Amino acid sequence: MRAVGAPPAHRRRGEKAESPVHVVSITSLKGGVGKTTVTLGLASAALHAGLRVLVIDLDPHADATTALAVRRGRCIDVGHLLRNARRQRLTDAVAASAWSREQRARVPGTTARLDVVPGSAYSGIFDRPDLGRRDLQRLHRLLTRDPEAAASYDLALIDCPPSLNGLTRIAWTASSGVLLVAEPALFSVAGTERTLRALDLFRREYAPGLRTAGVVANRVRQDSPEQVFRLREMERMFTSLLLRPALVDRPVLAQIQGAAHAVHHWPGADAGRAARDFDAILAGLRGHTEGSGPAEFADAATVPSVLV
Repeated sequence: MRAVGAPPAHRRRGEKAESPVHVVSITSLKGGVGKTTVTLGLASAALHAGLRVLVIDLDPHADATTALAVRRGRCIDVGHLLRNARRQRLTDAVAASAWSREQRARVPGTTARLDVVPGSAYSGIFDRPDLGRRDLQRLHRLLTRDPEAAASYDLALIDCPPSLNGLTRIAWTASSGVLLVAEPALFSVAGTERTLRALDLFRREYAPGLRTAGVVANRVRQDSPEQVFRLREMERMFTSLLLRPALVDRPVLAQIQGAAHAVHHWPGADAGRAARDFDAILAGLRGHTEGSGPAEFADAATVPSVLV
């Protein structure tokens, strides 16, 4: 039994095989909303909860790889893994995060660990809008071809680039759920609305079992009347998809990332509050991804638009 809701076991004829690990793509159409920060916070929360976690860094900027203090050794990066998907195995691209060593020092005997498939600019060769179905399945095939390696993790998190081009679609094809990150600001909320519509179309054409794992409101400034207004708008638009709590804009997170540490390992009251918020988002993510069918956004004709 997986600690974080397993993908549905049933499969209709012609559907792709299920991955042995629960895979969640962290997605945002707009850059600069803290998507990688959310990925790192969830990875920290999962490690703290005793899970075996794999982070796949599909963003060509590879910021998650840097913040996770990866020791590459001889492992290849995700771009070359995808380029040579027929010849390579998932384990050829897995590197340990220094966060695991720190967690073992804090909790002797723990089985929790955090590994990373490192990002690279080379993965950008796949970030184009014209990828065919075979190319979109490259990461999924890597996860299903070596089920023993994939099943050694309880949760895989994919940090996607801020676009809906090839890399994000590769991630969605390999995933059982998609988590969207947005700031409570006009253009970010509008981008999230468009992403949900695009996700619904993608689900219908390529991945009928793909679930909408939820929407995270990030970098919320509670002293901003505009952001308070937009947050209430998000509550009306996304209803139960909006995970709680909203993640407050905390300067300490930039400091933690700069030091390449897990938020759960950082001292101080503000870091502790941030860690508890990510614990709650991880719990909410689990609730949204458990179930037997895709959690779909409302029909396009009935979605209240932020642009109206």
